[in-house]
Order: sequence, then C-alpha cells, then structure tokens
Amino acid sequence: MFVRTERLTVRRFLAGDAEWFAAYRSDPVVARFQGWEAPVPLAEAQQTVERFAAGDPEAPGWFQYAVALDGVLIGDLGLNLHENLMQAELGFTLATEYQGKGYASEAVRGLLQHLFVDRQLHKVSAECDARNTASAQLLERVGFTREGLRLSHTWFKGEWTDDLLYGYLNPQQPTPVRSA
Repeated sequence: MFVRTERLTVRRFLAGDAEWFAAYRSDPVVARFQGWEAPVPLAEAQQTVERFAAGDPEAPGWFQYAVALDGVLIGDLGLNLHENLMQAELGFTLATEYQGKGYASEAVRGLLQHLFVDRQLHKVSAECDARNTASAQLLERVGFTREGLRLSHTWFKGEWTDDLLYGYLNPQQPTPVRSA
C-alpha cells in the first residue's frame, strides 16, 4: 500500500484486479479521453495488470497505482516519473459508477501528499483534452494551476484536439525566484 485515505487505498495492482480493470476500461465513456480503445478484452487486461503489478514506482517512466474502495478496484492513477526523479506527469481513470462522489479527488490528493512529502518531488504536471471538463475541474479542485492551452495540438482518435496543461509545485519546497 502506498497511500491510505479516509475511504480509499492507493496500492500496487494485484492479479485479482483484472476483471474490474477490464470492466471499467471497456466503458466507452471512460475510454473517450484516454489512449486506449474500448472494449478491453479480459486476456489483455490480465496481461496489463501483470505488467502494472511488476512495475517499479521509483524508476523513471510510467507506473500505474490501483485505487481500491473496500478492496474493490475502482480506478487507477498513472504517474510518469521523469528521469531526474524530481518531477512527474499524472493521469487518472475512474469507473463511471464511482465518478462524482469525490473518490478521484481523494485518490489524487493522497498520491500528491505521498509524492511531495514522502518522495520530495518538486512538481507534478498533468494535461487533458480541453473538452474533458470533469478532469480539468478535478485538477483545479485538488490544487493544480492551469499553465497553458495548446490549440489543435494532438491528433487523437481521428481528430485534432486542444490540450490543457496543468502543474502543481510542491508546497513544502520554496518557490523559485523568477526573473523579469
């Protein structure tokens, strides 16, 4: 376990998560702004969960954290740790039936606390499709600052999309002095 919040556990993936993982990642609503296509077959989900379970959260690159409620997988958080081990990019996915209940915010806040306090990261960034207002609102609600908008920047699922850019500096570290 990496993080325990009031209602959730943010932990490593387990082999038993594959069915739940396949179910929520097969939902077209969940997959709309994500890099995979729905449905996700169970065999593919099993392989993916095995790969996630074997990952190293302290190594550069992507690591997926499982988000569980009462032992049941309800989503995941992806963290792309930079080679310098001081900054990372965040992504998140939550099953539709658990959205709108504060679970995603709670999981992201818990992970940020872990990253900033325990691991002393300097900054966590995130980006989302500008049409994904729920994700943008979540990022702002947990303390991310909108840092930019890239117009017609990403060719995604057959169309050009605008990208919103967000950042969150570690509040435990001093703010760097900016020159004019």
